[in-house]
Parts: sequence; C-alpha cells; structure tokens
Amino acid sequence: MPRTRSALPSPVGPVRLTPDARTALRPAAVTIGAGFWHDRRTTNARVSLPQGPDLLESAGNLHNLRLAAGTDEGEFRGAYPFVDTDVYKWLEAASWQLAQGDGELPGGDVERIVGLVAAAQQPDGYLNTWFQLVKGGERYQDLRWGHELYCAGHLIQAAVAHHRSTGRPELLDVARKFADHVDSVFGLPGSGKPIDGIDGHPEIETALVELYRETGERRYLDLAGYFVDRHGHGLLGGEAYCQDRVPLREATNVEGHAVRQLYLLAAAADLASETGDAELRAAGERLWRAMTTTKTHLTGGLGAHHDQEDFGDPYELPNERAYCETCAAIASVQWSWRLALLTGEARYSDLIERTLFNGFLAGVALDGERWLYVNPLQVRDGHTDAGGDQSARRTRWFRCACCPPNVMRLLASLEHYCATGDEHGLQIHQFVTGVYATDRVRVRAETDYPWHGTVAFTVEETPADGPWTLSLRIPQWCREFRVRCGPESYDRSDVPVEEGWLRLTRTWAPGDRVLLELGLEPRLTAADPRVDAVRGCVAIERGPLVHCLEQVDHPGGGLDDIVLDPSRPLAVKHRPDLLGGVTTVVAAGRRRRIPERGWWPYAPATDEGPEPDGEPVELTAIPYHVWANREDGSMRVWLPTS
Repeated sequence: MPRTRSALPSPVGPVRLTPDARTALRPAAVTIGAGFWHDRRTTNARVSLPQGPDLLESAGNLHNLRLAAGTDEGEFRGAYPFVDTDVYKWLEAASWQLAQGDGELPGGDVERIVGLVAAAQQPDGYLNTWFQLVKGGERYQDLRWGHELYCAGHLIQAAVAHHRSTGRPELLDVARKFADHVDSVFGLPGSGKPIDGIDGHPEIETALVELYRETGERRYLDLAGYFVDRHGHGLLGGEAYCQDRVPLREATNVEGHAVRQLYLLAAAADLASETGDAELRAAGERLWRAMTTTKTHLTGGLGAHHDQEDFGDPYELPNERAYCETCAAIASVQWSWRLALLTGEARYSDLIERTLFNGFLAGVALDGERWLYVNPLQVRDGHTDAGGDQSARRTRWFRCACCPPNVMRLLASLEHYCATGDEHGLQIHQFVTGVYATDRVRVRAETDYPWHGTVAFTVEETPADGPWTLSLRIPQWCREFRVRCGPESYDRSDVPVEEGWLRLTRTWAPGDRVLLELGLEPRLTAADPRVDAVRGCVAIERGPLVHCLEQVDHPGGGLDDIVLDPSRPLAVKHRPDLLGGVTTVVAAGRRRRIPERGWWPYAPATDEGPEPDGEPVELTAIPYHVWANREDGSMRVWLPTS
C-alpha cells in the first residue's frame, strides 16, 4: 500500500500517528450520537466510570498511593504487585470520557487522582507502590513477576490520554519522568546502562511509542524498539509464557499468555508504522493470520487455558474451559486496529467487529456494574461456581481487577476505531449512528445496526475540486448486500468488493445519500473439522452477533440434552421486553432421550442404534454478549445436531 503523509486531522484517541508514519490509513474523527454503541457508552459514562474512585478506594489502590506519598498510614493493600495499573487504566478511561465534552464524569476525581499519582513518584522518576512500600525500595530484581515496566506502560498511556483530552501537563510530566528513568536504566550490553532486561508482561513498548508520538522524543521510540527486540532471547528464562521463547521476528504462531503476546504485537505494529520496519510488519501479518486460522474462538475470544492464561495448541478451542479473558479481547482490538492502519486491509476490522460485539462486550453486564474476567462458550448443567476472578458468574470487582477498567477505557475511546482517511477519501470500518470526518469530508450516518442491516450515509461537507472515494467495509460474514447511490442501485453481483472494501468514487455534493443494506439473515456456522471440541455442532449467528442458549429460556431441563435440527428454518424475533431490547433467533430442536446405563456411562458403539427422536422444543438464541444478565444457569454457543 502507498505511504500516507496527508495532513489529516489528529482526532483525540489512543493512536496518533506522526506525519511521517508509514501507514496506508490514518484515524478519522468520529462522533457516536445514538444507537447500540452510544447506549453502551452512556452506561459506561454514567455508571461504570463514576464508580471507579470508590472501587479503587475500597480495594486499597488509592490508599497505597497515599502511603507512597507519605500522606497516609497503614499497610500495603492488594494481592498483586501491579495494582497501580488499575488506577492508571481508570485514569485513561476517564480522560477519554472527558474528551467527549458531555459532562458525564466529574473532572474533580480525575485531577485529584492525578495529583495523588504525582505525589507518590520518587525524585528520580521511579513509581511503583509495591516495591516502594513492600520491597523496601528494591527495583528491577523480579522482572518476570514484578511488572514494574507493565505499570509504567499503563501510566504512560493514561498520561497521553489525559494530555490529549485536557491539554494539561501534570500527568504527562510524571510519565515522562518515569520514562526518562527507565531509559537511563535499560539498554543493550555495552550501552553503558546497567540492565539488559525486559518485563514479564509486555505493555511499556506500545506506550513508549505513543509517548514518542505525543512528545516528539525519538529516544522513547528507540527504547520501545529495544524492548520489543529483546523478547525471545532468554532474558526471563526462555519461557513462552512471558514472550521469551523465540524472537518475535522469527515466530510462526502466537503462544504463551494471550494478553502479553497481543500487547507485544501491538507494539510491533506501532514500530513498523513509525519506522517502516518491513520485517516487523511481515511478522505481524504472519502471526495475525496464524492466530485467526488456528487459535481464535467464534466470539473473537482468545486463550484456551486457564492455566497460565495462554493460547494453547492450534485448533485447541475448548468451550466450557475456554479462558477468553476480557483483556485479551481488548488487546486483540488494539492490535488489529494498528494492522488495519498499517495495511489498509478490511479483514482486521472484520475481526475487530466480531470481537467488539461478542468476546469483548460480554465482559461487562448490561447494568455496567458487574463483570466477567473469563468468557466461556459453555456453562454446563449443574455447574457450581463460588465466584472470583476466573468465575463464569458476573462479579462486582476482582482481586486482579485488570479487566473492568480496561473495558472502561475501550468503551470511552471506541469512536477512535470506527473510521479512517487517506489521500483518496474516507473509509468506514464500523457502522454507527454519528458523524465521520477527515479534514476534507464529513459524512453523517444513521443506523439501527446490528439489529437491522440498513446504514444511511449523507454527505455533509465535500471539496468542490473533484472526486473522492467513500469506502464501506462489507463484513466477512455478509452473504448479500445492496447499495443505493442516488438513482443507482447495486448488489453484490454488480460491484466489486476489493479486499473487503466497497469503494464508491465520484464527485460528491452536499446532501448526496448512500444507502447500504446488509443482509442479516440468521445462519448456522460450523467450525474447522480440526477443532475437536465442536465437531458435530453448529452455532447460530446473525450479522456480527454470535448467539447462545441460556437455561432460563428453556424450562423443563438443562441444555446438555438439547439437539438442534439444522433442516428447519431459523426465524427472527425482536424482543423489546428482553434484556433491554434484543433480537433473538428462534430455532427448532429436541430434547434427546438418553438411555440409562447404570454406574458406567460408556457402551459399545454397535449397541447405540438410531437415536430416539425426543421431545420437540423451540430454541431461543439470545446474543452472546447479553448472557449472564439474568439468573445463573447453563449456557452454550455450540449446539449438537445429532
């Protein structure tokens, strides 16, 4: 793709490319004004975010900062050495919300906590309350588990968000001071710096790139490159868990702790964008394809194992033991967005859409007050769960509370992931009601997506000096579509879709309208036959939404004996009375009669014979992202057909 240097506006958001970035696309300015994502973001702004300071207070995070600042007494509170990051992620989320200018979040809490962070920082820039209070000031002696640089990364990202949103320098000054300290300590042998090392949890790498973009200080970009390239050289014992088994440039598949892998890959994409490093770009494209083809759940969820929170082997995609950490879904969105900017290819935004609507959004309850750390695709009949971080039941907060503020920061900055611009025009990646704009064009959209497939675009501002291209992403799942542009109407057979893009090039005038109609017929989906866990099963999807069954909708038994009849048509029913208003898919199935086998549940296959028909039952499939918002019970995405 051509290198882009156009002077597009720099919208407030997590990725602000420099003018010399070697990317095909650049983020456009988007305002989300109504509809599905507006409603969820409103809950985030009015419920989730305002609770943050009280939750951080009750969990001890703010108390620890006061201890480090010398303004409180007591003991360190928290189960982990990285609890500072919960504060930083909340600050980042709150800062993006302040950028909306809607007054939903009291600014006083943000500035109060910024002041507390600044007061806790040591004179040389170091800041980590665990090591300052518990370890007697010991530094960088436990890089595998200590997460000092991981915490620094989240502090930097919060500071960049705060500076971009408010223009105030206080938190950015703290972050720069810490980054300068890290730069004085870490470097290659022979550099004159005392430590050649990496953090066990990547995060500082992408944060340093963004600090470079915010300040223009090249040494932050160079430091990010140092950390990315030192992974895989055995500095932490050579374990895949902490991304230290193989250098990223040589890797052939994603492995180890899913969130750590994805944060590292996001940084690699950032570096490729700013430096033109072709090898890093090729590695990112190679690993993304390996991940999506062999290690991604239908929901976009990532992580097969509870143990070590890792990817597992190719095609190892369990259901009830799927980990699919909410933070991994967020990291996937961050990485895919950077690859979309770098390459201009729509497939990355296809995965973003799938992940946002399913694997990510399931992580927060409809009320904005309860959370899921892990997102399984099945909860069995009779499942017992005491709650906690790895629970399949929604929880008010966690001992390791990484996911809730991570959800808050993505929702608060979601408009950043919706559109881009280049010298040719405007590209629509995600469909929302609102306004999409570059420095040359402005387009308004109205839609009830994902419940309905119609998106109406109206050109509001356009240059008078010639044509430009409005590019609409046609989702990977979409079988049929129709587009009307003025008096002309086209369907899939009439117009080419190039690499996922429908490109409409013409000399536009204010008031010109484009109507895109995406077919949202419900469909049955089967997995690659190498995925043993779901062989002989199908899943129900409609548009970008994966659906599931919940026990509460199917009285008279659990879900383990449910069989779907794939020969019967699927029906759509809008339910304004259900879960805040959702569209369900109704399917035909039956409860199979399973023969009693006494104390031993196995029998010779030859003894089975034809399976009895069983009792017919109507199946109600709800969108996966709203499961676990009613009573506890079983749930499943993949349904057996025999």
